[in-house]
Amino acid sequence: MQLNNDEIRRYSRHLILPEVGLAGQKKICSTSVLCIGAGGLGSPIAMYLAAAGIGKIGLVDFDIVDFSNLQRQIIHGTEDVGRPKIESAKDTINRINPNVEVILHKTRISSENAIELIGGYDIVVDGTDNFPTRYLTNDACVLLKKANAYGSIFRFEGQASVFAPHLGGPCYRCLYPEPPPPGMVPSCAEGGVLGVLPGIIGCIQATEILKLALGKGSSLIGRLLLFNALDMKFRELKLRRDPECPLCGEHPTITKLIDYEQFCGIQPELAHPAANPDEVTVQELKKALDDPKLGIKIIDVREADEHQIAHINNVPLFPLSTLSQRFTELDPNQQYYIHCKSGVRSMKALKFLQEQGFKYVKSVKGGISSWADEIDPSVAKY
Repeated sequence: MQLNNDEIRRYSRHLILPEVGLAGQKKICSTSVLCIGAGGLGSPIAMYLAAAGIGKIGLVDFDIVDFSNLQRQIIHGTEDVGRPKIESAKDTINRINPNVEVILHKTRISSENAIELIGGYDIVVDGTDNFPTRYLTNDACVLLKKANAYGSIFRFEGQASVFAPHLGGPCYRCLYPEPPPPGMVPSCAEGGVLGVLPGIIGCIQATEILKLALGKGSSLIGRLLLFNALDMKFRELKLRRDPECPLCGEHPTITKLIDYEQFCGIQPELAHPAANPDEVTVQELKKALDDPKLGIKIIDVREADEHQIAHINNVPLFPLSTLSQRFTELDPNQQYYIHCKSGVRSMKALKFLQEQGFKYVKSVKGGISSWADEIDPSVAKY
């Protein structure tokens, strides 16, 4: 391929790098990348890859832009709220570099479509935030011999690596042979994330992709880079390929894609799920608050900072992080309704209290988010 005069001006700072030059820029422009996720990590990845001149960028996402995304998902703007993320992302990429071909895949990547999606690109970048998709992406990339630029973020910490057994390194399963139990690792929606953190980790992923395209430098293959934003420290772990890995080891037993929701212990959502005997609705919570004669007490197990953002009046705070020290303040013979933001932490608190001998505890399904949706719209959603 040839670069025209406009492209030479656009990429001039690359062209004068001896490690890139005209030949290297042509390699970049001839490379295709599939970006799985157009959110926190996908935003800086797609924007910098587009600016660098990656020839074709595929975007896989099925979500729409929400106000809560704007604090970190910089590829989207306020005016994009309510739009499909991949459409908003495409517009931003086109503004940055109209020479880039953007392919939209408005779908959830799955065992049924992953091979076809990934097979059409040179390099894959994982910008997802859930374990089933991480394992799926890893497995498909290994089977197709595609490099997988991996990154993850949570609160103030992030990590990045490149998984590519065909290039001599390990795969994601070598690092994490088994997923954590469902609910063990909070999502960013539950635990929070510093807005700039995905920018830092996403830029590292984009850097690794450009180095792979150029065939230059020492990549993160065989290394896990860890970053702590609060301490502003990087550290590195050596990764080795596990000869017993069921996917990339010497005697692989995984030779095709599997059911990743099942592998990660996530139960499929039923069309008409049976009521969980340990849960109550926000309507039942309201009845308990309105009628003290019912004798039901309510506790909030969110953190103090969240309580300041939004709370239900007259509901005492017992943060989950302190419950193991404070549960003796509660009466094991009293009936309690427990709420948090969405119902995840309240269920953890319920299980803990049951282990301590509490028999009359219920978790409020949907937490204060459902309370704001269904009972009191004046309560802020966050």
